[in-house]
Amino acid sequence: MANIKPFRAIRPRPDLAARIAALPYDVYSRLEAYEAVQGDDDTFLRIDRPETQFPPDYDMYAPEVYERARDMLEGMIADGFFLEEKNPAYYIYELVMDGRSQVGVGACASVDDYENRVIRKHENTRADKEADRIRHVDVCSMQTGPIFLAYRRREGIEALVRRAMENRPVYDFTAPDGVTHRMWVIDGADDVERLRREFDRVDTVYIADGHHRCASAVKVSKMRRQAHPGYSGGEEFNYFLSVLFPDDQLMIMDYNRVVKSLNGYSEEEFLERVGQIFGVSAAGAEPYRPQRKGEIGMFLRDQWYRLQIADGHYNGDAVHDLDVAVLQRELLEPVLGITDPKTDRRIDFVGGIRGLQELERRVHTDCRAAFAMYPTDIHELFAVSDAGQLMPPKSTWFEPKLRSGLLLHRIEK
Repeated sequence: MANIKPFRAIRPRPDLAARIAALPYDVYSRLEAYEAVQGDDDTFLRIDRPETQFPPDYDMYAPEVYERARDMLEGMIADGFFLEEKNPAYYIYELVMDGRSQVGVGACASVDDYENRVIRKHENTRADKEADRIRHVDVCSMQTGPIFLAYRRREGIEALVRRAMENRPVYDFTAPDGVTHRMWVIDGADDVERLRREFDRVDTVYIADGHHRCASAVKVSKMRRQAHPGYSGGEEFNYFLSVLFPDDQLMIMDYNRVVKSLNGYSEEEFLERVGQIFGVSAAGAEPYRPQRKGEIGMFLRDQWYRLQIADGHYNGDAVHDLDVAVLQRELLEPVLGITDPKTDRRIDFVGGIRGLQELERRVHTDCRAAFAMYPTDIHELFAVSDAGQLMPPKSTWFEPKLRSGLLLHRIEK
């Protein structure tokens, strides 16, 4: 069963939460992060991306960069920008985007549960990306960005969450992107124990977003265990910062593809080849959004097409049957020669939050064709994770994003 424990969060003063909260570090390019922090001394992005405090050409992985993050963070804590919870607590975190609410529980999840697959992943991580967050967590002795976890809904948890939300939230603000963030604290001993017992009944938890943050937290934990061979297991470095959501509240958006080359085919020849693989019908000049699994929208020149995946392309395997996997296996690799989408520069990925107009813009600027995907379902993600398999790159795009800086988890030196 899952070990999901309360903790004493370090969190912003209520009057400063809106100014401090920042989008996750990894949604920004280096230039975007640098531009975002200019003139803003409160945003947590300064701490999550401390290279922004150095010249743009500075080595972003230099030791002094991570030391700057630690010094800025500890300085803000010392100056009273943050408070530390007096007692271990759970944190109810509501996000509202376009009128749609999702509510999760901020807590700490167990490193051992990650190791023994109570907490399951669906994608691999890159060593270079891990190394950055390992150094950030280790030098700061703080986990600053929560891992986005999911579980199969339990009414017992939902009842406790609803009751907590009857009280006044400690945070209630709307970010510049229009997403509203609210937070409640569950710190009464009886309520904390009730919620902990409910989570004890959750048998499996899934990483929805934040694989690199999770893997990095686990590796820092192992480093601390080596440094403290007499550890008991109860130390804070044995846990990582998380927000857990029930499966019926999550929204996965489409994660779309654009290709920069037709591999020598003319547009007419390419369309003919596509028709040999999928059912193809013209969909007009307006953006075509797939309506169900098995449909793909394709934009070629100024025309949208509806591609239909035939049943013969599915075989009952959790990964094989993902629409993004079918597109890669049946078209992108054999026709366009894109064998490794992680490294091939002829393909790029566009998150659904940018809209289908972004696909049209890319085709009209630097690309030749675009593919609009039907979103991967959360239970497809569960099935892949349960099978111990991995999803193709860029299969899921979760919105809205958890903010960094609202909940911090200190680990021992």
